[in-house]
Amino acid sequence: MARARSDLAAAHDDRELWSEAMRDVTPLPERRAGSPPPQRRASGPADAVPAPPPAQQPLDRFAGIDRANAERLKRGLHAIEASLDLHGMTQAEAHRELIDFVAASYQAGRRCVLIITGRGLGPNGPGVLKSAVPRWLEQAGLRRRILAVAGAQPRHGGAGAFYLLLRRQR
Repeated sequence: MARARSDLAAAHDDRELWSEAMRDVTPLPERRAGSPPPQRRASGPADAVPAPPPAQQPLDRFAGIDRANAERLKRGLHAIEASLDLHGMTQAEAHRELIDFVAASYQAGRRCVLIITGRGLGPNGPGVLKSAVPRWLEQAGLRRRILAVAGAQPRHGGAGAFYLLLRRQR
């Protein structure tokens, strides 16, 4: 009987602690399911100009393809028609090779290609090429030929490779 009273007292103490902790909490505004969260104002000068929206959707959003093709690309189910291995290249060499490879693959009518950057894990974080290739793919010269980009499956290089789905020629 004494134990039952101590359990009740502990539960009462927990409720009091919880009430005290939640005293200053205000609920979030109500939202409908699927609606985006409310936008917060950036803290900074009131006259700051917001950044203009990007001219095109980022490549990783699969904006130009349907869900089935996006899933096939992510899962590595598209036939890889060519690959480029950038291991051992300098940034300048790799950038030049990437531009030439994408242009040649586009001209040849290839749809899915594999870019191997290597993981480049070191004391300073991810490798230089692993970090640079996604930026390069967003540049206008390459971007207009690329429909979507996805990280490769482990059998194709995993974290050290990317699938590119190229646009069809018109």
